[in-house]
Amino acid sequence: MKKKFKVGFWEFVARIVLKNRLAILGFILILTVFLGSQWKNIQFSFTEANLLPDNNSINNEYNAFLDKFGEEGNLIVVGVKDDAFFTPKAFAAWTKLMTEIKNQKEIDLVVSINDLKQLKKNDSLQTFEMVPFVDVKKTNSTAYLNSIKKDLFQNMPFYEGLLFNKKNGSLRSAIYMDKKIVNTAARKTYIVNDFIPKIEAFEKETGIDLRVSGMPYIRTLNALSILDEISLFIGVSLLITSLIFFFFFRSFRATLIAILIVVVGVMWTFGLLGLFHYQITVLTALVPTLVIVIGIPNCIFLTNKYQQEYVAHGNKARSLQRVITKVGTATLMTNLTTAAGFATFIITNSELLKEFGIISSLSIMALFFLCLITIPIYYSYQPVPKAKHLEHLNRNYTKVFIQWIEKTVKYNRRYVYAVAIVLFVISSFGALKIQTSGSLIEDMPQNTGFFKDILFFENDFNGVMPLEITIDTKRKKGVMKASTLRKMDELQKTIEEIPELSKPISILNLVKYSKQAYYNGNPEYYELPTSQEQSFILSYAKNATKDTKNNIMKSYVDSTGQTARITTFMKDIGTGNMSKIEDKLLAKTNEIFPKDRYDVVMTGKALVFEKGTKYLLDNLVSSLLFAIFLICLLMVFMFRSFKMVVVSVIPNLLPLVITAGLMGYFGIPLKPSTILVFSIAFGLSVDDTIHFLAQYRQELTHNNWKIKKSVFATIKEAGVSMFYTSVVLFAGFSVFLLSDFGGTVALGGLIAMTLGFGMLSNLMLLPCLVLTLNKTLANEQEFKEPTFDVLNSIEKEPKKILEEV
Repeated sequence: MKKKFKVGFWEFVARIVLKNRLAILGFILILTVFLGSQWKNIQFSFTEANLLPDNNSINNEYNAFLDKFGEEGNLIVVGVKDDAFFTPKAFAAWTKLMTEIKNQKEIDLVVSINDLKQLKKNDSLQTFEMVPFVDVKKTNSTAYLNSIKKDLFQNMPFYEGLLFNKKNGSLRSAIYMDKKIVNTAARKTYIVNDFIPKIEAFEKETGIDLRVSGMPYIRTLNALSILDEISLFIGVSLLITSLIFFFFFRSFRATLIAILIVVVGVMWTFGLLGLFHYQITVLTALVPTLVIVIGIPNCIFLTNKYQQEYVAHGNKARSLQRVITKVGTATLMTNLTTAAGFATFIITNSELLKEFGIISSLSIMALFFLCLITIPIYYSYQPVPKAKHLEHLNRNYTKVFIQWIEKTVKYNRRYVYAVAIVLFVISSFGALKIQTSGSLIEDMPQNTGFFKDILFFENDFNGVMPLEITIDTKRKKGVMKASTLRKMDELQKTIEEIPELSKPISILNLVKYSKQAYYNGNPEYYELPTSQEQSFILSYAKNATKDTKNNIMKSYVDSTGQTARITTFMKDIGTGNMSKIEDKLLAKTNEIFPKDRYDVVMTGKALVFEKGTKYLLDNLVSSLLFAIFLICLLMVFMFRSFKMVVVSVIPNLLPLVITAGLMGYFGIPLKPSTILVFSIAFGLSVDDTIHFLAQYRQELTHNNWKIKKSVFATIKEAGVSMFYTSVVLFAGFSVFLLSDFGGTVALGGLIAMTLGFGMLSNLMLLPCLVLTLNKTLANEQEFKEPTFDVLNSIEKEPKKILEEV
């Protein structure tokens, strides 16, 4: 009874599918409508991709910082570097622009030259007053505007690095968004519909080019680019794979059903995103395209099998049944291995990768069942294939290609091994040259205006990525102690010595500015007060910062005066240089801040991203090994032979090594985008191995365990489908080369290249290994048939099936 169940499972599935066609189609329609209704829950991610686990210490420190000081990534900067700026017309337009922005509810604070405040000493009240730096009545004079430019650059060191660069003459405004909307859809609405039109209107009126950057602005435009590319990828991938499908089969009906299947699969993918309330991120945005690229090969394999069976015996009912019974296990295993390649990301503890792995693997398996069920049902309603639709089975170019493979395997096996060994050795040396990169902007669309603006601020203001240092004095009002201020000053001097970091901002800047103001604005006194000066200078300063709404320093000391914050901005320098800077700063903080009296923490978006990249790189090997282990388990289940598992893994590891070697030789670094390549490519490449070995086992039973005859019959039988599916996968992943994102381009190009090598490896190296090891691999006892396999079964009662159909 058990044996009967094993032999007849897929036959049972075939009977259920073909006998209940309308009910199954109705269920698919209902499921599609249900998942379509979940689209309303789809949201786009309004925060940066966090690659670290939620309970990671770096995340905990960053969240503690946000709880104490609020969102740090709320700064938008508008820069200008044009001599025409200090003219009455341009300055008036600038004043109008900044005033309009300042008056909007989405903006918390604007610091700009047009309404800049400076500290003035009032001896009668023994306080400092915040007085306007610019006399609005005089701004219609070019001479006056040039004088305030000179005054700003020479006498206002407090604003250096924040509003101007003394060395190259660049100016900028600091616009602080309301922290409550920075991570919401309101941020996008404001920037797209209100902020950007105002910037464009200024540029049109004055002819001056403004540079805009800052995390809220970058995140918004980067997200819009991702959304634009989702539709581009879906459209182009569907077009290219459909054209290839039609070129192979020359049938509009077959092409249309394949398109319909993958479109439904894409609808299901979006439905799953909504059902799980997952956000669309830079990774999950790729899944719909992956569904198309992986779904079309499924359609090719099943359609090709149906036509091969029909040519073999001319019985439509038997052909439809055998589409399921003969390739059920093989197609299930190929889709399982592909899904396993994506599912490995679930073990990384990163929410971003977990969601990507879950949605990808579920979408792939759902698509498998959709293909396996829909294609036989569709063809059961269609007339038998015409002769012109079967010509591709004997087309010249496929014949020539397959004959070349057969000839190479038969007569040049030694050369195949020699080439494989040479490629492995050379590629291994190249793989050792791979560098790592944690660049945040490297993968951004480099042809866009906002990317060029990022480079402007990198060069003129040392970047826009915030790096934060918090200093807990462990006592209330400990920040304003003279000893603490001196230590902070020593740390800030170290920061200023690092060329990749901008001039730091902290309460220390205000204290220095207070001394300058006390000495009538003389910039030579922009320094810490002496112990004798501190008491009376700081008493002046207390009343100077009462207006918390317009106080730029309000977020740099907590409400108790116990914890201070130092903010600097850094260039996009990658993980390697970032680690060096981190080590240098940590060494300095440990030197000047005793741990028994101070708790110093380094955090910020720059550090979180760098640590996230390092975390992913550290987990690459374990993730890939887990993928290999999981796929090997599936192979053991399928073939019941450890030796077959070894033989099947070797041809799929070689393409990975070749790809790693090329990355090393061509300077393609390991980064969050490229580290995904290996697990995904391995899961896809091993599909060809399963197709080949499943067909090989079938040929063994048909050819009385004659090894050579079975191998070459397998190449003829499975080689065409392997070639077709590999071409589609190669072309499908090549679609990502159209992306403006460097990471997406690298991901698509490397996977496509790996799959190309994988096809050749599985069509040449794999059969060579099987022939070489034929004495041990053809043992009938070891090469058992797996559960649910029907390769040795003959479908029963074809006439009855035909009547049912």
